[in-house]
Amino acid sequence: MSRSRQPPLVTGISPNEGIPWTKVTIRGENLGTGPTDLIGRGSVQNFTGSHCELPNMTVSSLGLTICGHNCLLTAEWMSASKIVCRVGQAKNDKGDIIVTTKSGGKGTSTVSFKLLKPEKIGILDQSAVWVDEMNYYDMRTDRNKGIPPLSLRPANPLGIEIEKSKFSQKDLEMLFHGMSADFTSENFSAAWYLIENHSNTSFEQLKMAVTNLKRQANKKSEGSLAYVKGGLSTFFEAQDALSAIHQKLEADGTEKVEGSMTQKLENVLNRASNTADTLFQEVLGRKDKADSTRNALNVLQRFKFLFNLPLNIERNIQKGDYDVVINDYEKAKSLFGKTEVQVFKKYYAEVETRIEALRELLLDKLLETPSTLHDQKRYIRYLSDLHAPGDPAWQCIGAQHKWILQLMHNCKEGYVKDLKGSPGLHSPMLDLDNDTRPSVLGHLSQTASLKRGSSFQSGRDDTWRYKTPHRVAFVEKLTKLVLSQLPNFWKLWISYVNGSLFSETAEKSGQIERSKNVRQRQNDFKKMIQEVMHSLVKLTRGALLPLTIRDGEAKQYGGWEVKCELSGQWLAHAVQTVRLTHESLTALEIPNDLLQTIQDLILDLRVRCVMVTLQHTAEEIKRLAEKEDWVVDNEGLTSLPCQFEQCIVRSLQSLKGVLECKPGEASVFQQPKTQEEVCQLSINIMQVFIYCLEQLSTKPDADIDTTHLSVDVSSPDLFGSIHEDFSLTSEQRLLIVLSNCCYLERHTFLNIAEHFEKHNFQGIEKITEVSMASLKELDQRLFENYIELKADPIVGSLEPGIYAGYFDWKDCLPPTGVRNYLKEALVNIIAVHAEVFTISKELVPRVLSKVIEAVSEELSRLMQCVSSFSKNGALQARLEICALRDTVAVYLTPESKSSFKQALEALPQLSSGADKKLLEELLNKFKSSMHLQLTCFQAASSTMMKT
Repeated sequence: MSRSRQPPLVTGISPNEGIPWTKVTIRGENLGTGPTDLIGRGSVQNFTGSHCELPNMTVSSLGLTICGHNCLLTAEWMSASKIVCRVGQAKNDKGDIIVTTKSGGKGTSTVSFKLLKPEKIGILDQSAVWVDEMNYYDMRTDRNKGIPPLSLRPANPLGIEIEKSKFSQKDLEMLFHGMSADFTSENFSAAWYLIENHSNTSFEQLKMAVTNLKRQANKKSEGSLAYVKGGLSTFFEAQDALSAIHQKLEADGTEKVEGSMTQKLENVLNRASNTADTLFQEVLGRKDKADSTRNALNVLQRFKFLFNLPLNIERNIQKGDYDVVINDYEKAKSLFGKTEVQVFKKYYAEVETRIEALRELLLDKLLETPSTLHDQKRYIRYLSDLHAPGDPAWQCIGAQHKWILQLMHNCKEGYVKDLKGSPGLHSPMLDLDNDTRPSVLGHLSQTASLKRGSSFQSGRDDTWRYKTPHRVAFVEKLTKLVLSQLPNFWKLWISYVNGSLFSETAEKSGQIERSKNVRQRQNDFKKMIQEVMHSLVKLTRGALLPLTIRDGEAKQYGGWEVKCELSGQWLAHAVQTVRLTHESLTALEIPNDLLQTIQDLILDLRVRCVMVTLQHTAEEIKRLAEKEDWVVDNEGLTSLPCQFEQCIVRSLQSLKGVLECKPGEASVFQQPKTQEEVCQLSINIMQVFIYCLEQLSTKPDADIDTTHLSVDVSSPDLFGSIHEDFSLTSEQRLLIVLSNCCYLERHTFLNIAEHFEKHNFQGIEKITEVSMASLKELDQRLFENYIELKADPIVGSLEPGIYAGYFDWKDCLPPTGVRNYLKEALVNIIAVHAEVFTISKELVPRVLSKVIEAVSEELSRLMQCVSSFSKNGALQARLEICALRDTVAVYLTPESKSSFKQALEALPQLSSGADKKLLEELLNKFKSSMHLQLTCFQAASSTMMKT
């Protein structure tokens, strides 16, 4: 066959790449003179007339090939420079466009076409073109293990090249325990999938993958509209084809006997359908049954969470995994709470039944006592998440309040029964350190024990606890109990107020309702705290201050039936215990108005402690008389004044902590009544000691133990005043007591007043004034008794001594010296001096001045009673009076001087100088002869007499 034209030349194709069945436009030169000029076109036309030459033609002789695939069937010749066709399934990814014509032969191409691999279209996906089903695998025979049968997975969801990692499947399963790399699984792990398929993929490719995912998501969201837009050209072609068929049928004219073409086509299709149904009815029936079974299994697999949930709830409740139960329940409620499927409704009802049982179980655990704050918060949060009816948190607060009150009363009953000696009852005191409940103030017992040991308990050992009075031990246990329970109770309320008891979801949903409840509950909770404080104070008062509770409350809060009162030391310890309790409760930020009753209790305990301590101090001082050892020091004092002062100092020192005002406390002496009582008790202490001194001064000799008597060894008259048996006379006792009185007046009482002032006692001036007055009264009385004992014998011996031997002032010999009666009187006075000097040097001027007053007064009386004196008698009288006066001149008082003057005035005056000279010689002779005896009267002029 001769060719008169040039070979075809393809110079362009649009588009130059695409998937199979993409419609392309081919442009070039010499592409044929018409549709029949393309090689193979005639053979194709003859194919319908049973003259088929196409099968015998090679690919190279076909009229139009793209990438080696024959596209002549879809080719539409438009002109010698343009052909439109669709690209078919080709083996080569890229190739030339070859046009072969009868007039020009086989052509060439200057361009190429790139064939893209089409995305796999699932059997349920929409497509605008015909899909060759032969190229797709059967999902029923080519599914992987663990993938649901109806899940049709795209091979590459990210749309980028897959690069398998080198990690073993076993390592990945260990790393992502319980997860899966299958993106259709419920436990899909994106990290696992990326490690397994894209471990070496660059960041840019991953960004491209994100773009692909977004595009796929948008495509699915657009639905049918996107499908129509994507296949719009296909719809237009289909419309054109249908219009052409319709025109062909109208041009056909009259119908034949067999009917129109469409009727024939319908009949053929119906027969084909019936034949197919007959052939595949059994197969399709089995397929439907298998599909039903598969669907049922898929439903069970898909909703196995709901079907297994009742059993899982029971198992998790038994294990205590309430969080898992609540999470599963919330998930089931969100998925199936409003379902209309009967099966789901039935199983969900079972779930609700078990959740209701869980609510009851959690509520019982919440109200169970004892329980820690952590468990209470946990159960309340669980009940809140489960939307339990009512207000479980407030129910817990109410139960905790009742339990605390019950514990307090049980504690009191246990100690009361133990005090009464109930058989078989374990001593509560033995459990003071065995309470395993958490305590906010763990240092309470330690601090109290240290305070106790340092203040009044010496050498504390393991037996100390058993010596603790029951009432004190009860207060310790009661406060420890309150401090171990009330902080958690208060914190539970604070958590209830601020909403931290509830989960975030429950808090958001019930915030408004809960805020209303809080406002309503505030007054109720305040009453609860007040009731706890009221019980604490009343029980403590019943144990320590039973007289401060009313008769109607004595049975409930008292009942101790003890006769002896607690000592001041134990009351001080109780004050310290209650103070620590108040400090601990204040640290919880409990309002002060709720703790005012405790402050009042502390004040009453402090006042009572002061009163009892002063009373016991008076009793102790009353027993000091038994401890008098009569051992006299250099100053003429025994240890009694020092013991008295030390006793009071110890008493005040034990009250130091009680008298100190802690923050928020009032002074013990703020009430006038308390001031008056304390002042009176202090005066009573002083007067008790003064009474002890009086008893000691008048004690019979037989009751005095003097075997250990000691005196001042520095006294020059020691051996002249102590007998061999060291017996202590009543006069010596009087002197010792007088010496003690003097020291008390000058030192001890003033020191005690300073101690009272240091401890903020009130009415110190009154205490000192009354005590001093009583002491001076006793001193004066004892002094007069002693002077009476010592002066009366001396005074009584003067008159008989003067007139001894029938002496007569009218008729007597010239004087030769001082007569013996005066010397005897002086020796007796010296004996008094020695006795007083042995006990106390300071008492000597006071005693001797009084004795000399009595002697001078008697001597003046005797002189005034003489009717007349002779010259010798007057000289003798003047000699004796002057001798006595000059000897005791140091101890003369105005009264004694006046007496001596009166005595001398009663005598006649000396008329001659010889008499005066004789008088002077005789006086000097007397003083010289009795120089040794009269040395005691030659004291320094600085020693003043005490009147």
